[in-house]
Amino acid sequence: MPATTITTRVYKLYPSPRNQHREIFLHEVFVPDPYALVDPPSYDPRGKWTLFAAHRLADGKNGQLVTFELEADAARFQSRFVAD
Repeated sequence: MPATTITTRVYKLYPSPRNQHREIFLHEVFVPDPYALVDPPSYDPRGKWTLFAAHRLADGKNGQLVTFELEADAARFQSRFVAD
């Protein structure tokens, strides 16, 4: 049975069932809105990505964490994403 949570030094993560990859990639973008619709494929990433519900341990803030294999994908997502 796969782990339902992943705890890092910074976050407690809950993987999205939509993830095709089971990795936390180097380039991270924290979305501080836990209810925002986050759809990484709509930002045309060239590399792999993963999405997690996230609890930031330092301040207890809940949100979502999107991780990207490529730095350019993370930058594109961060510049285009607007929470509704």
